[in-house]
Amino acid sequence: MQPLIVVNFKTYSTAMGQKAIKLARAMERASTNNVRMVAVVSAFDLFAVKQAAPTLEVWSQHLDPVGQGSFTGWLQPDNAIEQGAQGTIINHAEHKVDITHVKNLMQQLPNEFPICACAADVHEAHQLAGLGPTFIAVEPPELIGGDISVTTADPAIVSETVDAVRGINPNVRVLCGAGVKDGNDVRTAVQLGAHGVLLASGVTKAEDIDAVLSDLVAGLE
Repeated sequence: MQPLIVVNFKTYSTAMGQKAIKLARAMERASTNNVRMVAVVSAFDLFAVKQAAPTLEVWSQHLDPVGQGSFTGWLQPDNAIEQGAQGTIINHAEHKVDITHVKNLMQQLPNEFPICACAADVHEAHQLAGLGPTFIAVEPPELIGGDISVTTADPAIVSETVDAVRGINPNVRVLCGAGVKDGNDVRTAVQLGAHGVLLASGVTKAEDIDAVLSDLVAGLE
């Protein structure tokens, strides 16, 4: 099963609009048969990114468990899928929701639609694992956007999350994130039992995106 490199574009100025398209095309170029590359983009950019990089897997940054109708301002899943979303993250540290939100969203999404539930710690990962999302990404909030990777600052949280999630549902795969920057971080994450990484600024703010992506991929080959 291919390990993942999941890049969250957030709302960085370097990863919105036309720059999101440029970044997505770089990710598409960096993709290999051995690595599953995923771009997590703003809802505003879903359609354009998918059109510009058709072979790249594209996820939404958030979805809401609402139907079609009177739901002003919510991110409706069917609409997101129509615009090109092939998966989603949920409960990111910058957009927390309660566990009922995650549960209801999973019930509304197609079975084959990947959902990556984010967890701040082992306890939250344990709770989310009971719902059976496709992935759980453990990201200590204090390390997000920092210069020190979770694999260096707190490797135990990765291995302990892997063990906790496997104990609840062995079909759920674990990713790790926060401070991940290079191929060595990725390699260490996999050694700790993770199935891949979720990162953002290490790619979106890079001066040489192609070089950074190449290095990340090398960490998984």
